[in-house]
Amino acid sequence: MAAAGITFAGAAPAPAQAQVAPADSAPERAPAPAQTVQLTPAQLFVFADAARDQARFDVAEQAYRALAANPDPELRAEARFRLALMLADRQHKYREAAVELRRILDEKPGAARVRLELARIQALLGDLGAARRELRAAQAAGLPPEVERAVRFYAAALQAGKPFGGSIELALAPDSNINRATRSDTLGTVIGNFALDDNARARSGLGLALRGQAWLRQGLDRNASLLARISTSATLYRDPQFRDVTAGFQLGPEFRSGTDRITLTAGPTWRWYGTDPYSRSLGGEGAWLHLLGPKAQARVALGLTRTVNQRNALQTGTTYALSTGLDRALSARAGLGLGLTASRTAAQDPGWSDASGGATAYAWREAGRTTLVATLGYNRLEADARLFLFPRRRVDDRFTASLAATWRGVQWKGFAPLTRVSWERNRSTVELYAYRRISAELGITSAF
Repeated sequence: MAAAGITFAGAAPAPAQAQVAPADSAPERAPAPAQTVQLTPAQLFVFADAARDQARFDVAEQAYRALAANPDPELRAEARFRLALMLADRQHKYREAAVELRRILDEKPGAARVRLELARIQALLGDLGAARRELRAAQAAGLPPEVERAVRFYAAALQAGKPFGGSIELALAPDSNINRATRSDTLGTVIGNFALDDNARARSGLGLALRGQAWLRQGLDRNASLLARISTSATLYRDPQFRDVTAGFQLGPEFRSGTDRITLTAGPTWRWYGTDPYSRSLGGEGAWLHLLGPKAQARVALGLTRTVNQRNALQTGTTYALSTGLDRALSARAGLGLGLTASRTAAQDPGWSDASGGATAYAWREAGRTTLVATLGYNRLEADARLFLFPRRRVDDRFTASLAATWRGVQWKGFAPLTRVSWERNRSTVELYAYRRISAELGITSAF
């Protein structure tokens, strides 16, 4: 590769070569032949660092990338590390810097300093959850005393947070049951069996799934901020009657006390199903995030939501929700988590009122340059009373499982391919709500 009159050969195990054109060539004379200068990798590092310090970032990047192709893994790691720091701290190219640090960790998962820098950059990108996960992974791998001081520094920096950020996922979504409906031809009721038309039975389809959020944090004082967040999710099918779109906005204060974070937010949410409005909600949530030592964190949240169902007034009601979660790093490349939920919905009609509770467990693992996440879930719902048409009170047992992979080896401007396969089975005493479903997502994901 060439830049500014210099040809680098830093990838070779032998001393690198550089061709330098004389700077004092007279205009009226033909250029003198280029001279070949032998550079060792150490000398090429000195050259790259000097170009970086002179703000000749293109030249420095080419030199670092030449060194990053060296067969010596230690040289590769050092070159990528210096390149990542230059991209992040000198050029503010945080996504590109994160990619280089990930490449080091793919080869050296126990590199604590690299993982700490990745945590810092994840925080600058606004992905505080990923930043905390990297810190826990670094500490799970074991840190020398001098690095522990850096961990405390970065942990404190995470509490300050980034002023804005967000994430987005876009994927093709084949689904065996897009309307989560029964496969039965008939529906049993207290007055006999009814025949179900095609739209009331399970339908398969290929859709486009979109999920995104963006947030803004404005500091109020040293330990408090005002947080605003907008979010949306949509599954769009060719048949418009099965399209499902949700959008919401939340606003509220966020407080920091030591390693704890308390967030109080409230706002409206709208849902459209098919081409018409389905419901509108107004709710609030209080969440507490607490660190449990260097490798784990816990989260507790309480929520209250009032929902107006615009298609069935009997379903209008208030939902009270409680959720807890625990995340723990097992090593530098693996971790797991557990979440518990409980909710109570008091609707206009007892048949639509219910209580539910569930548990979700997940585990993640970095396999080379791929991040794998496996999830298992169970939820039970019990209605207060039976609906008039059905012979039994509704009781559901829902089981879910999924496996997702983010392929970090293929990235473009911070976007990485994402694949996810999900399975869902709902057993119900009311035949209308009993269904099976297998779905997949093939798309891209990014944080900004």
